[in-house]
Amino acid sequence: MRPIKFEKVDQLNLHIFNNRDELGKSAAKDVAAKIMELLSQKDTVRMVFAAAPSQIEFLQALVFEEEIEWESITAFHMDEYIGLERDASQKFSAFLKEHIFGRLNFGQIHYIDSMNDPREECRRYVDLIRSDPIDIICLGIGENGHIAFNDPPVADFHDSEKMKVVELDDVCRQQQVNDGCFNHVDDVPSHALTLTIPTIMSGKFLYCIVPGQSKKNAVKNTLTGDISTKCPASILREHANCYMYVDRDSYDI
Repeated sequence: MRPIKFEKVDQLNLHIFNNRDELGKSAAKDVAAKIMELLSQKDTVRMVFAAAPSQIEFLQALVFEEEIEWESITAFHMDEYIGLERDASQKFSAFLKEHIFGRLNFGQIHYIDSMNDPREECRRYVDLIRSDPIDIICLGIGENGHIAFNDPPVADFHDSEKMKVVELDDVCRQQQVNDGCFNHVDDVPSHALTLTIPTIMSGKFLYCIVPGQSKKNAVKNTLTGDISTKCPASILREHANCYMYVDRDSYDI
């Protein structure tokens, strides 16, 4: 699928599509091509995935990229709620298992264990993350401009931590209800574990998938506002290899 429009915003490569289905398929093709390019140069590719309804079309399309040697992929996810039951369907690990991790033969999958002591889990997961560079990160943007669970009140472009415990802001928690993941905002956990912004920015290639009307303000602030933690995703404009995919609903053409 070809974008209907392409723009360069600072260093960010912006691809605009008619709808989320075309967006997801195109992003999947691009990610698949990058995976295969990297695997022609080395034995293993390390990837981080976001878990959100906005990623579904992309993940569905990526699953059907048959040329990828998934057994050569080491997979991570970027955030997880604290306080849900082990088998809760709202967990991001459950989402990714349903939509990609459980459908393909990955070489390794490293889940964030939110049942572990949060500080200890940060240490454990950081050891896994830092053992080798991250090649590809597939992410989205929240309604408040967050990347991972780095909401504006806790986002830090120069964070000394690679992963941390954060308190979710009200806009973020309401988004989880808007997305149909929870029935009421009181059901949404107040805290989560998240990779920090420097960890995300350390990925060699970032593919940011942002469809839907609810993301229009966040996309606008990301692309046209100041680079500021008021809109954490704005920092993506400083990454040398960031590709953002939007549709007519999330972007004003």
